[in-house]
Amino acid sequence: MLVIGIVVFSLTISHDVVNEAGETVTRTGVDGLLVYLIPDFKNVTLGSFVITVLDAMGQLFYSISVAMGIMVAYGSYVRDDANLVKSISQIEIFDTAVAILAGAMIIPAVYVFQGAEGMRAAGPSLMFVSLPSVFLQMGFAGNIIGALFFIMVLFAAVTSSVSILEAVTSSFMDGFKMRRKTAALTESVIALVLGVIVCLGYNKLYFELTLPNGSTGQILDVMDYVSNQILMPVLAVGTCILIGWFAKPKYVVDELTKNGEHFGRKTLYTVMVKYVAPVLLAVLFIQAIGVLKL
Repeated sequence: MLVIGIVVFSLTISHDVVNEAGETVTRTGVDGLLVYLIPDFKNVTLGSFVITVLDAMGQLFYSISVAMGIMVAYGSYVRDDANLVKSISQIEIFDTAVAILAGAMIIPAVYVFQGAEGMRAAGPSLMFVSLPSVFLQMGFAGNIIGALFFIMVLFAAVTSSVSILEAVTSSFMDGFKMRRKTAALTESVIALVLGVIVCLGYNKLYFELTLPNGSTGQILDVMDYVSNQILMPVLAVGTCILIGWFAKPKYVVDELTKNGEHFGRKTLYTVMVKYVAPVLLAVLFIQAIGVLKL
């Protein structure tokens, strides 16, 4: 409800600016929504299209935890009679809806106060630099909207952290025969130490390192790069090879349909896991390590 409220607010705001011709124009949230939803193909090239596809693939890793232990840990807790095909459809619908709402919440507000240039920011700079400046220009209402927004960000971070914590905790319990409390406390201490190091990376331990993909990063960026640009694509390719060519797609299909469920995308799944996904993931990986320049 908070997200929908902020979306409505973003669509109703407006701001007067002076353009290059010296004319006063009014940018509205609806204008920003159109910029967000309507594709602009004017300057699209093959290279930019490929980069967009690769960026979308990278987003999938974050969005639905592809190639992460979260999937394995939570999947092991699913009841044996659960309808996995139905669950997949629900995940697709809700994940897409939340992503669209998030964009409708952020992009119109940034466009209104900072124009198209403001939308070029990405990741941490968009959330912690561009958006606060937007909230500041909203006046007193911006204090409330900004506080609500970052409270939601906090909840999103905590819930994501819990799922990651559970994946590692489950591995500790299985691999080292730890009790749940011991495993959870051990992982929490490790996460706390690494978290402190990351925080110090922006002050006491600050440095700048050029990554293979051309970006400049600090400690957090290096950790993010290693985990999301190297480890996860490698693991995803390995999973595709394991399921597509050794265990065979039929193994997964049989699990999905063992209670009589209908899996209409069986052929599509087989083609994707054996051929399409491994190739695209391999391209994503070699692009991430700087071998492929686009």
